[in-house]
Amino acid sequence: MVSQKIKIKNPTGLHLRPAGILCTEAMKFRSTVKFQFKNTYANAKSVLSVLGACIKCGDEIEFVCEGEDEEDALRAMIRIVEDGLGE
Repeated sequence: MVSQKIKIKNPTGLHLRPAGILCTEAMKFRSTVKFQFKNTYANAKSVLSVLGACIKCGDEIEFVCEGEDEEDALRAMIRIVEDGLGE
């Protein structure tokens, strides 16, 4: 299991379009990909789970990846958030 914290910098947070981009990226991996926000976990492969977390600009989340390609999955998730999730 690997994990890393990152701050969301999208001005509108994780609304539908960036949530979809995040999920599409997470689904490329065989590992489980989730993130923790406050005291709850969200499945990064589920748009409804990501939207339900209500992530806003400036919120810090922690990605947690576990499985055979966990290192690659974590790097990809951090990179896509740093790149702005298409915005």
